[in-house]
Amino acid sequence: RSPLESIPSVKTDLKSLPGGENVLIWFGHSSYFIQIDGKRILVDPVFSGNASPISGTNKSFKGTDIYTVEDLPEIDYLFITHDHYDHVDYKTIIELRPKARKVICGLGVGAHFEHWGYSADNIIEKDWHEKIDLGDGFVVYTTPARHFSGRAFSRNNTLWLSYVLQTPTMRIYIGGDSGYDTHYADIGQKFGPFDLAILENGQYDKKWVFIHNQPEDALQAAKDLKAARLFPVHSSKFMLANHRWDEPLVRITEANKKFNIPLLTPMIGEMVDLKNEKQETRQWWTGIK
Repeated sequence: RSPLESIPSVKTDLKSLPGGENVLIWFGHSSYFIQIDGKRILVDPVFSGNASPISGTNKSFKGTDIYTVEDLPEIDYLFITHDHYDHVDYKTIIELRPKARKVICGLGVGAHFEHWGYSADNIIEKDWHEKIDLGDGFVVYTTPARHFSGRAFSRNNTLWLSYVLQTPTMRIYIGGDSGYDTHYADIGQKFGPFDLAILENGQYDKKWVFIHNQPEDALQAAKDLKAARLFPVHSSKFMLANHRWDEPLVRITEANKKFNIPLLTPMIGEMVDLKNEKQETRQWWTGIK
């Protein structure tokens, strides 16, 4: 039995959101929806309940799959940080094809989408250190991450990256997967400060420190990025490492007593008001066994 089954679910109706709302809704792990300054953005969506090429081997916790592609409105920009199965889900991507207007991804990742029927004209594929002017005051900068890529038996033939998203009113860092290194400080120096940093915190191991942030690393990275708030992701949906499902949230909350960075820890489906810097999200995982 999944411990998350005991939590009453929260499900924001995405199709009914007024166009003027500036919100973020988390779907668990590293999948989330952002509506900001009139644009709708989707990051690394996985709605199939599986994070593996082999069905049933990396199933999501029961109670976490409360959204489907059908629940989504049309998406202006689909951001892909890298092509691992817990970030690029074939079933989800196929179902998204009629709804996603543009795909933004790293070098080589676009080939997957073309193979799956997406038009090359709708794919923006970039290297690190590039600029994408999307118009209407939206600019994206592709920035490094310390990770790797690969699907099936192919590894590191595509690029993993992070993003700086500049909207008309906000600057958001989309971190993807990464181990801690000097790139966070470099990005913070060049593009900071950030209104929000979205950073990996979960599915880690002390042997994987070069490719996955530990909770303390995510806090230091947020400080390096000069972030006003931190939203830790990559947890609470799949078991991909040897730690308790709630350890990433428990550990980052405890470590934050030293850093004192405002943390956003919404429940899956809970609406985060991106413009309300004083919005508090409760420690919903406490008391769950």
